[in-house]
Amino acid sequence: MQIPNHLGIIIDGNRRWARERGLNPWMGHWQGAKNLDKILEDCMKLGIPQVSVYALSTENLNRPKRELDEIFKIYYHYLKRWEKGKNGLLDKYEIKIRCLGNIDKLPPKLVKLIGKVMKKTAKYQKKVLNFLVAYGSHFELKEAMIKIGEKILKVGKVEISEKDIEENLLVQTPLDLVIRTGGWYRLSNFLLWQASYAELYVTKTLWPAFTKKELIKAIKWYGSVKKNYGK
Repeated sequence: MQIPNHLGIIIDGNRRWARERGLNPWMGHWQGAKNLDKILEDCMKLGIPQVSVYALSTENLNRPKRELDEIFKIYYHYLKRWEKGKNGLLDKYEIKIRCLGNIDKLPPKLVKLIGKVMKKTAKYQKKVLNFLVAYGSHFELKEAMIKIGEKILKVGKVEISEKDIEENLLVQTPLDLVIRTGGWYRLSNFLLWQASYAELYVTKTLWPAFTKKELIKAIKWYGSVKKNYGK
């Protein structure tokens, strides 16, 4: 297979999975988190160097408080396991964790834990997991423009290049393949700059039911697509 250098995953369908089973929405999120553990290891076994997971968008922050509280509990549970080394995945594959987004919108207890996990895995260089939480591409681009504007004020240079923008993004590596579960054909404000020439693979499978078999199917499809990059 032709393995993508940078895989993006838009997690969608947790709530629909729960509704189909008569469960509360957050039960779908718990099941989705369990599945992420499995799929992430599958990605590592396949040799994918960098994975960006769209876990919580800036728009998702407008969901009911009870649902958000449950989502934050899930993040804390899994991040705590990573911090304590109870999940050997990070050490085994030497994965650097980067939690990216408007982190200040998260509970302080969770923000503190995120800092610990990122510090613990900062030494690793082989693999990267970008965990996008409270993230939106509009937010990312706005923050990049602010940084560039501050630099312009200091040096008096008005010209802005694509390189200037890329150097100030939260994620600086272009995406090769984006997998979206749940059946919707849209990016939903996910890494818009980085996805400029990415291939988009959509499956109707809801995220908690997404399997290694479907992951491999998506990657095989990616390898079959002719990539022109606008040429």
